Amino acid sequence: MAIYAISDLHLGLSCDKPMDIFGARWENYLETLQENWCKTIGPEDVVLLPGDLSWATYIDDAEADFQFLHSLPGKKLISKGNHDYWWETLNKLNNWLSAHGFEDIEFLHNTVRVIGNVAVCAAKGYPDTGQSDEDKKLYNREVSRLQLSLDMAKKSGAETIFVMLHYPPSSQSDFVRLMEEYKVSRCLYGHLHGRHHAMATIGEHNGILYHLVSADYLHFKPLLISD
Repeated sequence: MAIYAISDLHLGLSCDKPMDIFGARWENYLETLQENWCKTIGPEDVVLLPGDLSWATYIDDAEADFQFLHSLPGKKLISKGNHDYWWETLNKLNNWLSAHGFEDIEFLHNTVRVIGNVAVCAAKGYPDTGQSDEDKKLYNREVSRLQLSLDMAKKSGAETIFVMLHYPPSSQSDFVRLMEEYKVSRCLYGHLHGRHHAMATIGEHNGILYHLVSADYLHFKPLLISD
């Protein structure tokens, strides 16, 4: 069983939202993604998806997107991105998955998932703008969510901790401070596309391996994180 990651699939099977308007790399990307996924992922593998899964506005509108994901091999763990407007409470999301038979899909939200000796934590994260009161409120809420998840990871007894964020963490942010404090091994994040890939923090910094896993950056092939 291996662990892979890929984010920002921006599925639009349930709505008219073509992605090729964002550049040639996105042309026929679903076919490329499906081919690469099926060549790479086995039925026992786990794929981490840190945000921006579907363009749908409501969860019921995302059914075709989840059906596509369900058709692909492996177990999928999803956390929230800034464009996941369909996101509901965890209880509602879990009930919706159960009602549709998507037993291979799981949401991470104020929770932790232990895979072997690895505890996977998740939060959306937030840009470290720190200006308006509303920004500060949202930023602090996401920091609290990450800390809650990290506390659960420590209590799980897992030897290794991975963190899924959607927004890239800035070097001076509380997200990085927490990850270093809890001795996180790897941080996976997305959100960045096209020319913004150049802004990514990639590689080891203060003991943490950072991975940009935006789908277009990975050429629509899930990245092996741990085997």
